[in-house]
Amino acid sequence: MKKLLVLSVFLLAGLMVLSASGKLEIFSWWTAGGEEDALFALYDVFHENYPDVEIINATVAGGAGTNAKAVLKTRMLGGNPPDSFQVHAGAELNDTYVVTGLMEPITPFLKEWGIMDKFPKDVLDICSYEGEVYSVPVNIHRGNVMFYSKEIIEDVGIETIPTTWPEFIDALKKIEDAGYIPLSLGDKNKWTATHLFESVLLGLLGPYQYNGLWDGRVSFENEGVKKALEVFKELMNYVNEDHSALAWQDATRLLYEKQAAFNVMGDWAEGYLKTLGWKPEENFGWMALPSTRGSFMIVSDTFGLPKNAPNRSNAIRWLKVISSVEGQDAFNPIKGSIPARIDANPELYDVYLRWSMEDFKTNALCPSIAHGSAAPEAFATALNDIINRFIATGNVDEAWNSIIEAAEENL
Repeated sequence: MKKLLVLSVFLLAGLMVLSASGKLEIFSWWTAGGEEDALFALYDVFHENYPDVEIINATVAGGAGTNAKAVLKTRMLGGNPPDSFQVHAGAELNDTYVVTGLMEPITPFLKEWGIMDKFPKDVLDICSYEGEVYSVPVNIHRGNVMFYSKEIIEDVGIETIPTTWPEFIDALKKIEDAGYIPLSLGDKNKWTATHLFESVLLGLLGPYQYNGLWDGRVSFENEGVKKALEVFKELMNYVNEDHSALAWQDATRLLYEKQAAFNVMGDWAEGYLKTLGWKPEENFGWMALPSTRGSFMIVSDTFGLPKNAPNRSNAIRWLKVISSVEGQDAFNPIKGSIPARIDANPELYDVYLRWSMEDFKTNALCPSIAHGSAAPEAFATALNDIINRFIATGNVDEAWNSIIEAAEENL
């Protein structure tokens, strides 16, 4: 009798899965290369569980998400939400959609699925507002990472990759003298320059003071902010002349084309290099940006549940799939990111990603400004403008004062 009861429950559960039907609209900006393939891998896992649900792949290309975010805001404020959408954890979601009452908390679902303890508390905290979780982190990217061409480094004769800013500047000079681009940058979209600056800022302040900028413990009047601007200004002496005409992929590709030695970019660049045919450790190496060892700048893509989602039940099913080990292990090895879950299978990941996974477990976690986690959109936008203006003027005091003013107005 007991076996029959268990079998009946099993069959009923199977019928419930198969009975799921209708549509599911997923909104994202994953349209290129490995990121699109990774998204489709998630769709495959979803369809294994819910084969009769039609997924509407609503994507908006361009601008590393800038275009998509504008379209999404129009839809959300206009009462036409997708069922779930890609959004960076933290302020990008909370300030725009949670505080304004446009999202449902998903804490009850995470508890029901028994996975509240499967994510680091610091990560769930970034995905939360006033004690409620509002989005599921599907991945973790690292922002403060620098990739380099092993061939060029060996050709120039740099035996040890520099770990401090003075050592790094000396290496850049040596690379320039050898006829290569020392540091590739593509800031056609403003966020890439801010991405570089925030990594320098993390190195100059350290994780405790950097994180203090966002909880009021530390002021932007801190001398470390000025020092970060000075280091950033010096770095700009060694970037490619056409940096303002290039996107981040173009700058990363300069390593592959044997023109540039170093590139500072989130580790989605690792995924891009692999699509070009390069192999980690064989063709390219990596390290945490100088002075940031022990710090891990988080960039996390998440999905939440909008209020009045047209297909709410399927949206909840989607959140369950992407929060599962199966979903995260299908997505992240292709995307070039690591899983947000702590119980994923490390054997599925390459040598770079395993390195990142180990640092993620032990390093101080720090939110990104450029990628929407640390600060409200208004501050991030202002900082983008300040840094890009600073590249043109080189006026450290003016930029520092402008950052202080932007913080007073927007934080």
